[in-house]
Amino acid sequence: MKELALGDKPHIDLCDLMKVTDLCDSGGAAKHIIAAGEVKVDGAVELRKRCKIRSGQVVEYKGQKVKVV
Repeated sequence: MKELALGDKPHIDLCDLMKVTDLCDSGGAAKHIIAAGEVKVDGAVELRKRCKIRSGQVVEYKGQKVKVV
């Protein structure tokens, strides 16, 4: 499982997280994947592209997981 540190930010948008952690190639691709229902946040399908992901949450796509710390 990968980890992503937020640093001094309170959250990161789901589509941005997908891009910066290399779960997809671009922000546009991330938005398409999320809208298609292929991404889970804390085990539940998430369809909101700009969903605020906060520390402690886990994002999953195609068996790859990223924990936000």
